[in-house]
Amino acid sequence: MTDRAHLEPHLDALAGVSVVCVGDAMIDRFVYGEVERVSPEAPIPVLRIEREAAMPGGAANVVRNLAGLGAHSHFVSVVGDDGAGRELQGLLEDIPGVSSHLERAPGRRTTIKTRYIAGGQQLIRADYENDQAISDAIAEALIKAASAQIPEAAAIVLSDYAKGTLSPIVIQRLISSARENGKPVLVDPKGGDYERYRGATLITPNQRELAAVTGLPTTTDDEVIEAANWLIPRCADAVLVTRGGGGMLLVADGEARVLSAERREVFDVSGAGDTVIALLAAALGAGVPLLEAAELANLGAGIVVGKVGTAEVRVEELRSALRQREILGENAKLLSLRRCLEFVEQWRSSSLAVGFANGCFDLLHPGHVSLLTQARAACDRLIVGLNDDSSVRRLKGPERPVQPEASRATVLASMSSVDLVVLFGEDTPLELIEAIRPDVLVKGADWEPDRIVGADLVKSYGGRVLLAELLPGHSTTSTITRRS
Repeated sequence: MTDRAHLEPHLDALAGVSVVCVGDAMIDRFVYGEVERVSPEAPIPVLRIEREAAMPGGAANVVRNLAGLGAHSHFVSVVGDDGAGRELQGLLEDIPGVSSHLERAPGRRTTIKTRYIAGGQQLIRADYENDQAISDAIAEALIKAASAQIPEAAAIVLSDYAKGTLSPIVIQRLISSARENGKPVLVDPKGGDYERYRGATLITPNQRELAAVTGLPTTTDDEVIEAANWLIPRCADAVLVTRGGGGMLLVADGEARVLSAERREVFDVSGAGDTVIALLAAALGAGVPLLEAAELANLGAGIVVGKVGTAEVRVEELRSALRQREILGENAKLLSLRRCLEFVEQWRSSSLAVGFANGCFDLLHPGHVSLLTQARAACDRLIVGLNDDSSVRRLKGPERPVQPEASRATVLASMSSVDLVVLFGEDTPLELIEAIRPDVLVKGADWEPDRIVGADLVKSYGGRVLLAELLPGHSTTSTITRRS
């Protein structure tokens, strides 16, 4: 396990960093529903639509991620003179810390990517787009708008989705302007000609893109390093190669560093590259060394792929992930309630039943193990609410807990029957139950049904209460009494 404690002091520095982002704007639209039958017209599923969501996509998702970090950004792009362009403008105006300059090009379509989703799986993606090169007049307008912001910015991002915004003249003029002002330029590239990015500070191709643009194999670490070193003199000072489940590989100043992938349940990789480039830009703009900026970006990518849809990562999530790693190591399951609820939404989108159990779990004994095993057998995912130290003292007395909350969370998280652990400081878990709305609420069989906190709520929306059988002769209090 790599020690990442040195990264946490950098998180506060991200707030207030100013970044100029130029690139292809689009709307990411998500249509969620259920498939219950096959169409009689063709052998295709019929999606019964339940809800829709729209958010800024492409390069616009970079500034959404920057806002989540507390950074300020100025976004420059081109859209069509259409309803989608106006919708995107409105979506950007709703993001704190983001100002935007969107050139409207008559006759141009604003790009929309619509994903149809059922059971947590994409059925199809439909793209409505225009990838024609922009006119010289639009290019000059973009250059003017971005160049005016560069002197006050800490970093510049060029987010290329190959939709025509980043023409060669736009790229080179902005890189030159950034260099003249001593500002780093980060590029998320597309296409087969990376020499148009010549002069960039850092470029972030994925492994497949690196192989395509260099014509070299990129299967092993050594091959990736060789291809990155081939690329550096042709376009950038450094290369950060994203490799999906293989993590990242940074090549800079003649050295290479492999960053292992963050082990998380993957729900959706949409927009992960936007999170990476946003974190890199904010960190480098704040003066964070390149290697540590890359480590933060790797951590952020691991968080964002655990969310459904094009998503952003927030500073508190990065901080939580770093602290969880201190407590629990690579398989961290201890989450804030906010992060827990994101997992609950993802699980429900995949039609998974969510269970909830709670307790102090001071000295874990066979009775606890049996209860949690029964609980997990009754659902697809089990969340355990764990009383923090202060609430245990109120409930059990000043001599308890025997084990501090970090140790108790570690033991619970090591159990295969437990999927997530959430600490709570109240005397009862009612607030957690109200927020999570579990499908199954689990308590020991020694509880009277009318005394179970949250039972009426769970039953009111169709959930059920499970009274788990108890193993006789096992309790924390009796164990402590015997030892004393």
